Parts: sequence; C-alpha cells; structure tokens
Amino acid sequence: MQLSSVIASPKLLLQFFISTIQCVFASFSFKVFYWKTGTCKGANSPVDSVAADGKDQSKDQLATTPTSVNYHFTRKCNYKCGFCFHTAKTSFVLPLEEAKRGLKLLQESGMEKINFSGGEPFLHDKGDFLGKLVQYCKQDLQLPSVSIVSNGSMIREKWFQKYGDYLDILAISCDSFDESTNQLIGRAQGRKSHLDNLFKIRNWCQQYKVAFKINSVINTFNIDEDMTESITELNPVRWKVFQCLLIDGENAGETALREAEKFVISEQLFQEFLDRHSSVSCLVPESNEKMRNSYLILDEYMRFLDCREGRKDPSKSILDVGVREAICFSGFDEKMFLKRGGKYVWTKADMKLEW
Repeated sequence: MQLSSVIASPKLLLQFFISTIQCVFASFSFKVFYWKTGTCKGANSPVDSVAADGKDQSKDQLATTPTSVNYHFTRKCNYKCGFCFHTAKTSFVLPLEEAKRGLKLLQESGMEKINFSGGEPFLHDKGDFLGKLVQYCKQDLQLPSVSIVSNGSMIREKWFQKYGDYLDILAISCDSFDESTNQLIGRAQGRKSHLDNLFKIRNWCQQYKVAFKINSVINTFNIDEDMTESITELNPVRWKVFQCLLIDGENAGETALREAEKFVISEQLFQEFLDRHSSVSCLVPESNEKMRNSYLILDEYMRFLDCREGRKDPSKSILDVGVREAICFSGFDEKMFLKRGGKYVWTKADMKLEW
C-alpha cells in the first residue's frame, strides 16, 4: 500500500494507525512474556540484557531446580548450643495446610529430597506436626527422600511406630562422646544424657528401618577428641562433620542470640581433626567454604535464605511469589552442592541396609 493512498483516504489512515499500534503492543507483550517466564535476571531472554550499572546479565545461570531443600519450619529449641546458626528469633510456625501447599510447590518445581530441621523439629506439637509433613511428602508427594535433623531429646518410640515408614533418614546432632563436653557446648537439657538418647534412637532406627545419620560441629571444645571408636560402634550411614560457622545476626554480631566466636576453629585445626578420623569410611567433611552457600534453606515463612554476605538475607516467600522467583534470591551454589556430595543415595530402599 502506498503512503499517498493512505493519506488520501481518512479510513485507510485510521486502519494504518490501528495496525501500527497493534504491532507495537504485540512486540511489547512478547518481551514482557519472556521477562516473566524467563530466567532469574533475564538470561536467554530477547529483552536487552544490559543492567542499569552497565553489566551484561546475559551469562547468568537459569533458575535453579530445588533438588534438595532444607526446611527449618521452627526456630524454637530446648537446647542452647553456643554455636547455633539458626536461633529462636521468632516462634512462628506455618499452619499445616500452608506448609503442605509450599511443599507441593517445591515438588512441582523438581524437589527430590526434603530435610526438616529447626530449631528442634520434634518440639512443635510433640512431633505430630513434623510426622504429618513427613507422611505427606512420602505418601502424597512421592518424594524419593525425606529426612530430619534433630537433637534427639524429644523423640519417642511411638513416633517411629506411627511415622517411621515414611522417613528415609534421621540425623542426630552429637558433637562429643563426653557428656561434660556436650554440657559445655550446650548440647544438653538439664542433666539428661544426650548420649543415652543417641544410642537409644540408633536402636529404634534399626528396628523401624530408618537410615541413621550423625551430624557433628567441630569447635574449640571438641577439636582434640578422637571419636573413631564411638562412630564405628554406632555405624551411621553418614557422619557429617562441620567446621563451626559464623553467621551475622544468628551467632555473631550485635543482634545475635548466640556468641559463637569462642567456638571457631581454623581450617588447619579442622583438617587435623579430619586426618585423625580418616579411617572412618562414612565421614563426610564440610568446611566453611563448602557449607556456606551450598544449601537451599527455607525459613519458617518458606523464604529462601541467602548466606553469601555472611548473614541470612531472605527472599519473598514461595507461598506468595512461587518457587521460580523466590529461588533467584537464594544465593545457592549448585556446583559446590555437588562438590561436597550433596547428591547421594538418599532413598532408604536404595541403600540396601541390613535391618
């Protein structure tokens, strides 16, 4: 169509104007669609990928798949471990149905393993809230792996009888095989024996076919201890050994509920502890470098926590904005997750354990 013909006819001029507006609007809608459904910061999007600061954003990674998630649904705890880096700053716990909704969103986004932690996860509703979440994840969501990290003090045998079939792994935190050392650390409630609970739960795990795991935080109070004999006797499927980690606002800094500076050890001392226990085949070491950004952590509001700046910066809740948007602000290092052995045989049916 020639421009002179359009100008000569008011009707054709109106049609030309409407057609032009539609083309512009369609182009804009196309870009907005890709901005909403694309990657965290526009990677692989046709939208101009140069940020306001002039940096090219086009090389940013695609949104992370939440393969393994740690859900700290409560911050309350009955222990007072001096180095704790997820402290009782709130008493909030999501209603059960809201927690289930969030877990379903995660499963739909690719989650294969959920780990429930706290605080102490067996403290809320005497462990029944936790049990219902465990059952829901295994029975309804059909997740390959459901695990728990606990201090062990609140676990009762009737919990195993009711929910044990739905649990793949139970990890009990134990930092020393000397009761006085556990008391110094705060890994205790009154004068109750933490170690008696540990061995009792180990037997229940064997009886109710739950894979048993131990977590230990290495610090100034246990750095010289040799745990080889006790770990060998307990025979966990994994023994996670962590270097004491400082997190601003949790166990360090003016707003922290703990002061963990006195617990901190050097990389060299941590390595010496690992060398002393090199004969323990189930040992899985995690230095500060490996640990800090290699976990996908959800807090009690189902917000991902970004620890890259040495503190916990929360995303928006996945219940409000969805997993894809929230996970962009998790600070998750997937390469380090794989490097530290974050993906392993985590379904108890695949472990071929002798019960």
